[in-house]
Amino acid sequence: MRLFRSSPRGKLRWIIAGICALFVLTAGYGATEVYNQKLDAINNSLHAALFLKNVSLPRIQFPPWPPSTFQLGLDLKGGTHLVYDTDLSKIPASERISSVDGVRDVIERRVNAFGVSEPLVQTVKVGDSYRVIVELAGVHDVNQAIKMIGETPLLEFKEEYAEGEKPAEQTEFTDEKKKEMEAYNADAKKRTQDILKSVSASGADFFTIAKEFSEDQNTKDKGGDLDWVSRSSRYAFFADFAAKMKNGEISKEPIELPEEGFALIKRNDYRKGNNEIHARHLLICWKGASRCDTALSKDEAKKKIDGLKAKATKENFIDLIKQNSTEPGSDQRGGDLGWFPYGTMVKAFEDVAFPLSVGKISDVTETEFGYHLILKEEERPIEEYRLSMILVKIKAQRDYVKQQDTKWKNTGLTGKDLKRAYVRFDPNTQLPEVGLEFNDDGKKLFGDITTRNVGKPVAIFLDGIAISTPNVQQAITDGSAVINGDFTTQEAKKLAQNLNTGALPVPITLISQQTVGASLGNESLTKSLKAGLIGFLLVALFMISFYRLPGILAVLALCIYTALVLALFKLLPVTLTLAGIAGFILSIGMAVDANILIFERMKEELRWGKSLDGAVKDGFKRAWTSIRDSNISSLITCVILFWFSASLIKGFALTLALGILLSMFSAIVITRITLRLVAGWKISKNIWFFCGKEKPQT
Repeated sequence: MRLFRSSPRGKLRWIIAGICALFVLTAGYGATEVYNQKLDAINNSLHAALFLKNVSLPRIQFPPWPPSTFQLGLDLKGGTHLVYDTDLSKIPASERISSVDGVRDVIERRVNAFGVSEPLVQTVKVGDSYRVIVELAGVHDVNQAIKMIGETPLLEFKEEYAEGEKPAEQTEFTDEKKKEMEAYNADAKKRTQDILKSVSASGADFFTIAKEFSEDQNTKDKGGDLDWVSRSSRYAFFADFAAKMKNGEISKEPIELPEEGFALIKRNDYRKGNNEIHARHLLICWKGASRCDTALSKDEAKKKIDGLKAKATKENFIDLIKQNSTEPGSDQRGGDLGWFPYGTMVKAFEDVAFPLSVGKISDVTETEFGYHLILKEEERPIEEYRLSMILVKIKAQRDYVKQQDTKWKNTGLTGKDLKRAYVRFDPNTQLPEVGLEFNDDGKKLFGDITTRNVGKPVAIFLDGIAISTPNVQQAITDGSAVINGDFTTQEAKKLAQNLNTGALPVPITLISQQTVGASLGNESLTKSLKAGLIGFLLVALFMISFYRLPGILAVLALCIYTALVLALFKLLPVTLTLAGIAGFILSIGMAVDANILIFERMKEELRWGKSLDGAVKDGFKRAWTSIRDSNISSLITCVILFWFSASLIKGFALTLALGILLSMFSAIVITRITLRLVAGWKISKNIWFFCGKEKPQT
């Protein structure tokens, strides 16, 4: 009699064998160290037994798992904890929250680019000010963390390697190179201090000294002249310093530009330019309008916005936007367009918005995107400062390390060659895009790049990530370029702002820094695992006490489920925090919940007089809809938490979601198959073991 004969029960045995093999593999991968220790003991015992029996066979060696560990978060692994205070003194009250959110987004993007495990970046209001808290797991060098957050956006243009061309080899950033860089930068700071003494001396000529000592090639020949600088230009971060200076005054201390150098600036003049406005809008689009996803006809959209116009006031306008606007994300931003000068938005929109009085709501305005109601909240003149700069360059890690890229190579054109970035709209599609204008050096370099790459792609990288790879149709020699993609207006504005300012949306000051040890995390982890083990044992006792043999099978399925989840956490990998472990432990309870639904249905089927095999089949069939609906609702909650919450909650949502998905596999596949197999054993003749009260009739 073959154990795995080709019959329905034989197939079940094959599946059980496969599940057992899966359990061994996943348990071994999840507990690699323990698995390898046991495997070594088995290998040694086997070798010793063969040796004692004088068996002359090659040494048998079961292969071990490659070493692997779980990724742990800051609360378990230790790392760096930083607290920044934001300077919002120059930001209008209505724009402060969005500015602080911008700081958080930029910092989060920076640390993500460095591969930090599950960074926590959150904003906290303290009195009238806002603070940004940054936690970086595994980063124990505070100076490295501070430098990481202070990075400016790096814009690069790259082209494909020519056929047969060898990519640049990768080099390492050794301690020797680090010391060399630090010594060079210390000397650069000293030289800047010496230049400051020279330009501050009586009768000193800033223009002449800049031509002699400045290392910024774009402005050196002009005596450091930066032309007019505003908060929407490339050197916007200088505007905050210039606002506190008088005409003819020189900065009292060098201004450090991360990974660029130390700057001295002189304020030459001041003026107020054209006005910019801050506005919100309510959009009702119709089917066929640009970037519109709605079933409304144009007449229906007009009727709807006319009704909203009739009841719109300054006080309820944000609520109306959140409840009715068809613009993506309006329920979060309240239709906020931020500050923008003339020439940024669609002309039909600006022709209505700019003449509007502050605090007033416009009539219904039609553009390619739909019907708009516009609330003009504030208006101000654009303040500009005529500045000159002396720059002493420093060296950064990228000057010593060459990263290998098998597809793209550097062209030498970067954000340093950028004159300005601005938002524009494609005349054909009306989609927002970011226009770029280069300085003289950049204009020549970009012309050479496009000339030799006609018909080929040129990639635009921001912070090391390719954000656009357009094909060059013809040589571009006028010094202009366009970054296009699936941008919203807000995203395009943010990108242009980051490229122009080269800094965070508002100045930040580090007010607290500390290195977090992992000792407290280890204690918390131990307690959490102990609590999880106790919970597992209590659940196992409950299941066995109430459901007897099915309860034992459910506990075995739960063991397999645990091994699968832990292996998956390593494989993806998932960064584990205390919140993530809590999500995993919660998912264990939800896995048992599915088994309880199934077993209760089985008990009902048995009470109705069905056979054990029929009760198993119908119990699973009738319980499935309840299991499906409850798990889908839980998964939806996980998606919402992951999408809209901070990094810490994302860890909880991710581990819970993975646990829910695997718990469905555990309950529906593993428990079901084992029950169907056991239903054919002799023990099934006594249905007491299956929660029944009487023996089935024979």
